[in-house]
Amino acid sequence: MARGAVKGTVDRRTAAVMLAGFCAFLNLYAPQPLLPLLAREFHTTAAGISLLITVSTVAVAIAAPFTGILADHVGRKRVIVPAALLLAVPSGLAATATTLQQLVFWRFWQGIFTPGIAVVVSAYINDEWDEGIGRGMSAYVSGTVLGGFCGRTLTGLIAGHFLWRWAFAVLGILSVAGGLLVWAWLPAGKRFVKAPRASATARAMARHLRNSRLLATYGVGFCVLFSMLATFTYVNFYLAAPPFGWSASALGLLFVVYLAGAAASPIAGRWIDRVGQRLTITVAFGGGMLGILLTLIPSPPMILLGLALCCIGTFSAQSASTSYVGVVAHEARAAAVGLYVLFYYVGGSFGAAVPGQFWSRGGWPACVALIAAVQALTILLAALFWRPVKPVPAALPGPV
Repeated sequence: MARGAVKGTVDRRTAAVMLAGFCAFLNLYAPQPLLPLLAREFHTTAAGISLLITVSTVAVAIAAPFTGILADHVGRKRVIVPAALLLAVPSGLAATATTLQQLVFWRFWQGIFTPGIAVVVSAYINDEWDEGIGRGMSAYVSGTVLGGFCGRTLTGLIAGHFLWRWAFAVLGILSVAGGLLVWAWLPAGKRFVKAPRASATARAMARHLRNSRLLATYGVGFCVLFSMLATFTYVNFYLAAPPFGWSASALGLLFVVYLAGAAASPIAGRWIDRVGQRLTITVAFGGGMLGILLTLIPSPPMILLGLALCCIGTFSAQSASTSYVGVVAHEARAAAVGLYVLFYYVGGSFGAAVPGQFWSRGGWPACVALIAAVQALTILLAALFWRPVKPVPAALPGPV
């Protein structure tokens, strides 16, 4: 009986971290399939409406370091649960927006609350799991993938058949339900040790920023999310325009290719162990460059194949770069990962904003040229700075 109770608690804990990952990424990129529709609704350009994605990733980048410091001082669950519940507020209120500025405002607050889950859950797993940390992290990452997929797909399907406002309202309801379940299922932390003063963390971060290999890895992280958001923000405008004319519902279903990248992640992990991070990221973004070029062929099957290759390349590159942080950072690894998350989401902010200028001048082909150039730069950074070093065991988060 006691053994069954322990197993039930462990299963519920795993379900809780998976659900937390789902809640964190349900909202973050959800408006992507709605961008062409919202651009018409608010009479703005592709570059203007992309602010809905940019503002959230900027907010994540701003909040992530402070959230990590807060969680190190007050505890993990005390940050995770309020963040999960607070995410429901801007999600629901976005449905009431009557201007683009109001919608951008609520999207900013979605980004502010997201790191309360995205940054802190991995620390909770490292604290509380006796064994099977990898399984715990896998459950969390699976939740993030499912959340990102469902958020995009649901908004597209709902907006395609009803009003776009209903899509945000549904996300708000799901966020409330998810937050309450995380509160009920996630056990209180029993092994949390309060961190030393924040000044010690700041000094460790300063040392990390003087490490050339870590700096290069932060540059790689910048490029990884730049590529992902540039691709999956502006391909919506490409497919919504003639000769394709895809609806919001069809654009929502486009993100099925996202699952190809998730399926490739375990394979990428084995590659990293076998051949190292540098070769893995070279192969990953080599395939990504091929994929983005395939989208120039005006054939939906070829475009979908190309986007699937882009997803596989991005997820594999992300696995390589986050694991390399753990190899290179021999002290204050949480601080090193926090800096990686900062650069990663700053890259996403640029990836959502900068290609808008390329789109306005040269359409999708100009965006493809920019994305391919960024991926080539990523390979070059890894080739120049990712020297092989002896691995040091670490369980690191992998932002998705």
